Amino acid sequence: MVSAMVLAAGSGSRMKSKTPKQFLMLGDKPLIYYSLKTFEASVVDEIILVCRFEDIEYCKQEVVKKYDFTKVKRIVAGGKERYDSVSKGLKALNKKSDIVMIHDGARPFVTNGMILGSISAARRYKACTTAVPAKDTIKVVDTDMFGIDTPDRKTLYQIQTPQTFDRRLLEEAYSRLRSDENKNITDDTMIVEKYMDQRVKIIEGSYENIKVTTPEDMKIAEALMK
Repeated sequence: MVSAMVLAAGSGSRMKSKTPKQFLMLGDKPLIYYSLKTFEASVVDEIILVCRFEDIEYCKQEVVKKYDFTKVKRIVAGGKERYDSVSKGLKALNKKSDIVMIHDGARPFVTNGMILGSISAARRYKACTTAVPAKDTIKVVDTDMFGIDTPDRKTLYQIQTPQTFDRRLLEEAYSRLRSDENKNITDDTMIVEKYMDQRVKIIEGSYENIKVTTPEDMKIAEALMK
């Protein structure tokens, strides 16, 4: 059984809007609608929607019920950090679920191909993420903002979501994370790499699979919609 956890618990401070970015209108629908629609139409068996506590009723009435997302089985309140939200989402999974997909609700252009590829890779390798090759040369800098290294661009990828895992692997990684006081985690692949010594398979994402974070990103999303 495959579960998709869609994260929508951010406040959207960088969007400079009182409305959380995942609920801003893209076209005539809220941003979160588009990723939920894709997972709803996929082979995924259930969707767990993670949002802020104060947004639960809005999600229930204005997103899930309004657009008839029947695969959204639970809406749970997230936490302060991303890993807090994922941890709460894991507790809401169906007991029969063995594959867990984690996706940013602010990435509206996830595709069915990414979902199928992710599930296949997770079953084979236990952990995978969508990603695209870095287009720009990347500089490593020191604290005084002087370049100290230029990694080979061929080895650099921009990580996206969905990120997909064997459930037991991810749950054990999160169990170990909870006892670590020095958390410096920005995505879930880091958690299984750090606490489970698990290699993560990279599969092809898309440059259109953007994460809407700033007003400029919203303009790009609107252009991609057209």
